[in-house]
Amino acid sequence: MKTSQRIPAAPANDSVNDDELNPETPVARSGLKTPFIKRGTPQFIRVTLALFSAGLATFALLYCVQPILPVLSHDFGVSPATSSLSLSLSTGLMAIGLLFTGPVSDAVGRKSVMVVALLLAAGCTLVCSFMQSWDAILIMRALIGLSLSGVAAVAMTYLSEEIHPSVVAFSMGLYISGNSIGGMSGRLVSGVLTDFFSWRIAMAVVGFFALAAAIMFWRILPPSKHFRASSLKPRKLLINFKLHWRDQGLPLLFAEGFLLMGSFVTLFNYIGYRLLATPYNLSQAIVGILSIVYLMGTYSSPKAGVMTGVYGRGPVLIGSTAIMLVGILITAFSPVWMIFIGMILVTGGFFAAHSVASGWIGRRARRAKGQASSLYLFSYYAGSSVAGTLGGFFWHAYGWIGITGFISLMLIVGVGVGIRLMRLSEAKAA
Repeated sequence: MKTSQRIPAAPANDSVNDDELNPETPVARSGLKTPFIKRGTPQFIRVTLALFSAGLATFALLYCVQPILPVLSHDFGVSPATSSLSLSLSTGLMAIGLLFTGPVSDAVGRKSVMVVALLLAAGCTLVCSFMQSWDAILIMRALIGLSLSGVAAVAMTYLSEEIHPSVVAFSMGLYISGNSIGGMSGRLVSGVLTDFFSWRIAMAVVGFFALAAAIMFWRILPPSKHFRASSLKPRKLLINFKLHWRDQGLPLLFAEGFLLMGSFVTLFNYIGYRLLATPYNLSQAIVGILSIVYLMGTYSSPKAGVMTGVYGRGPVLIGSTAIMLVGILITAFSPVWMIFIGMILVTGGFFAAHSVASGWIGRRARRAKGQASSLYLFSYYAGSSVAGTLGGFFWHAYGWIGITGFISLMLIVGVGVGIRLMRLSEAKAA
């Protein structure tokens, strides 16, 4: 295909099958008529369980250190901002890895990349639990993030290729609900076990749990039926990269991912420092238990997928981001019950907004969807790494009011980006 050929615009009607319209997709190139996986079939159940377990393991491995950042600060004698590097390095290396694992999966296949990634991440977590120096822990956490990039980018692409277009948003919501339970499980297990045993025991338990999830994922995920290998030639990757950034909507979705994840991670990075200190003086176990707010994600993410079919992606994205903004403002109040309500609103809004934005990527990307997903998730985890670390300086200088202001500013910009995306969608429909 000549590089000057124009890529057709995405159809306004979400019920249209993009793979039939787009000459660059595997289905169109090969002429195959293999049916997509539909809701209610045994294959759909297997895909749902497999990717749910993958999302659960990924986020448990990634965020198990978050509730124990104050403990790591104490044990290794480092500042809150330095302690947050145990998470920021993971998400930062994950973001960098996403630039490569998406295109690699376009060439070698989806399932194999995800299986290897999960096994490596689980193994690195087990090794990390034995590390004695802070530098060694940071190195292992970086390797964990790099490994997990092979799941994060590829899972969304697998769903967009294999699931029937009418239920992609719903299945994406189920996958992201697994992410939310994984984030909760990792934080809950590490927070509670650290209080009763040690952070090393907690990390080892999370590692063994992720290893079991990886094995189950390998055994039950159906092989790809619509995947066809594409070239890994640098020239073609660069062409597709430029096409993604020339699209009017994709760069806005990348920015939205940065803002959403940056806001969410900053909240949970530093809420523990606030609640462990005076006047709250909560225990490490109680702070870990507060991670049950992640259960909101198991409801809001699939619910957002359903609501997009009724109201459209733009309004649901804007509304979800606005709910996050209201939630972070509520956390500025002192009573613990108000802080908890604010955390619930931020969590529910975040997973709903992320579900919509990530599902939107597959609709707008006209070719190399694995690479497009990688770029979105690169921005997403870059937001976690950059904002999550910057938040430490706001916490040190201004306390929780500084954190509230920092996150609120990002979310206000996020609402503006959502409005712009909605207008683009409406203009295309017209």
